[in-house]
Amino acid sequence: MPDVAVAAATTQRIALGVEYDGSAFSGWQAQLSPRLATVQESLETALSAIAAQPIKVSCAGRTDAGVHGSGQVVHFDTTAERPLKAWVAGTNSILSRHCSVRWAQAVPDDFHARFSALSRRYRYCIYNARVRPALLASFVTVHHAPLDAAAMHAAGQYLLGEHDFTSYRGAACQSSTPMRKVLALSVMRHGAYILIDIEANAFLLHMVRNITGVLMQIGEGRQPPAWARELLQIRDRTQAAVTAPPNGLCLYQVRYPGRFGLPDGPDYFLPGF
Repeated sequence: MPDVAVAAATTQRIALGVEYDGSAFSGWQAQLSPRLATVQESLETALSAIAAQPIKVSCAGRTDAGVHGSGQVVHFDTTAERPLKAWVAGTNSILSRHCSVRWAQAVPDDFHARFSALSRRYRYCIYNARVRPALLASFVTVHHAPLDAAAMHAAGQYLLGEHDFTSYRGAACQSSTPMRKVLALSVMRHGAYILIDIEANAFLLHMVRNITGVLMQIGEGRQPPAWARELLQIRDRTQAAVTAPPNGLCLYQVRYPGRFGLPDGPDYFLPGF
């Protein structure tokens, strides 16, 4: 019999926008032992079923247990030929209600969800009232003592630029350097809600939650705004505030070079904000 040429399967790279309720997961990263519910494992399981082949994803930023994502971006490589809508609707038909693929887009081979990102934006939401809410309990951190949002905003401006963030770094952080560049930081009050928005080129372990803990102490009047700068200078995590809880935090936007043509992601965390 004559030889029959078999065309090699073409690999394509797909980017996805992903949203999830972090309170339902033990963080982003898949855990082999003990086996825990994670966003990565849930997403890979669903995508693998749609592709009929194993799928592994890379993300823009790993989030901790209890931390939410409305603008997470991932990519994966596959030889499976599926319309983009199948990666969205098909995957969502398998995922639990706590996780949703918002969009899918073919990207060039040089795109990487993590390494191509220009910056990440997080939002931390504090519910500043004497009585806790019920409907948004998983998405806010309740703080009963009155907070001065203006003082918190003023303190945040000391963190702008490139600095050594050792004082704001989690003890288990594995980054080779504590240097990070904060591009923007704002604190705004909307009624009982105080929103802390922070954008940086990248973040250290627990960095946003540690910054939030410091800003909350300043908001209570227990420290002056300049304390945020003093902590940068002393480079000692033990001298800073406690780490704020995870449930108020959300990764809500990742920025990429315009040539990739990706959506900016939803510019919201809570409805109306």
